[in-house]
Amino acid sequence: MKIANLSAEGKKDEANDVIAAIRAIHEKLVDELIPSDLPKNYLKGKISVYAHELKNLSQAISVLGEVTNRSLDTIASYGERLSSMIIAQAMEETSMKSMFVDAREFMITDDNYTKAAPLLPVVEERAKKLLVPLVLNGYVVVTQGFIGSSEEGITTTIGRGGSDYSASIIGSLLDAAEIQIWTDVDGVLTADPSIIKGARRIKKMTFNEASELAYFGARVLHPKTILPAIEKSIPVYVRNSRNPSYGGTLITRGDGAEECVAKSIAYKERITLLNLESSRMFLAPDFLEAVFTLFNKHHVIAHAVATSEVSVTVAIEDTSNLEELKRDISEFAEASASGGKAIVCVVGENIRFSPGVVGRIFSALKDIRINMISQGASEINIGFVVDEKNIERAVELLHSELFTGPSSQGLSDEIFD
Repeated sequence: MKIANLSAEGKKDEANDVIAAIRAIHEKLVDELIPSDLPKNYLKGKISVYAHELKNLSQAISVLGEVTNRSLDTIASYGERLSSMIIAQAMEETSMKSMFVDAREFMITDDNYTKAAPLLPVVEERAKKLLVPLVLNGYVVVTQGFIGSSEEGITTTIGRGGSDYSASIIGSLLDAAEIQIWTDVDGVLTADPSIIKGARRIKKMTFNEASELAYFGARVLHPKTILPAIEKSIPVYVRNSRNPSYGGTLITRGDGAEECVAKSIAYKERITLLNLESSRMFLAPDFLEAVFTLFNKHHVIAHAVATSEVSVTVAIEDTSNLEELKRDISEFAEASASGGKAIVCVVGENIRFSPGVVGRIFSALKDIRINMISQGASEINIGFVVDEKNIERAVELLHSELFTGPSSQGLSDEIFD
């Protein structure tokens, strides 16, 4: 991304310096991992070609003075392309029977650059044709996550969490026994470790719990990551690549009927509350229909909703079309927006079966102003909106109440570390 931004600003020399640094890093990796001269020279030749292509892209962006999403995808793809070919060859050097397959040969997507959606029927057909024979013949297949290509053969990226999503898609389509997601933390934790230093590892959780946490901002998973696994009931392991012997977190279709109220706390920043009021729509049955028809028209996603007879408050994240949305809504309601908010969410299958849990949560937060409260339709999460400045304090108070303080005694060692 730095190359693209520098190029668009006309800073060609600085962009070339970044390209040279990337080339040097990968050449050093080749020297460290590949002892044989022939593959070493081949890889360095490919790195040189890729560096030249990046320079050409940089030059083109500099001339145009702007970066298109298509250009961003092409530039972003080089990281995966460089690392995957080096890893594949490193495996060969250890006598592991491996085969490199470029993901763009089977991960076919639409052309919504920077956040392309895989065309799953096409992906399944090509993946089974390309990958299954290799696996059945004993090969370890090395491929990329995050990147794909359009039906026209143009490089695309799947967006945030794309590598994990790619792994889940491939595992699902090949009916894998399990899917492993390797991260830089020891699995899914009871809270963001950057806020709670003593966050506890969750040993096992359900697909529903993991999906809710991912949707509401848990950094270790992307909302789309486990959807393919859910459809096939394939267990997903989240483990730490820097601590490979550690158990991590197992995510399955289990019923979550363990002796714990909650599993984790997540939060989503950069939230805006949109408040709609209309006395003219008092008790009108089509009020909500009118509101969310406009949300759909302007491609605005509602992350949480609270309603009364004459008002609706909606928590949204993407405000790029907010003014247009407010203008249309003004035809039948007054609309006001307040930014700088965050959704904090407590997730657990047993929330729906635990009398008093709501009281515990909001008693712990008695000194923090709550802007909005919403319980998910799934009944396994309780969410509320606070000012962004209060995120850390809210998470600390909830974690003490639910996981580490006196009220949390008796948590199962089968579920938590």
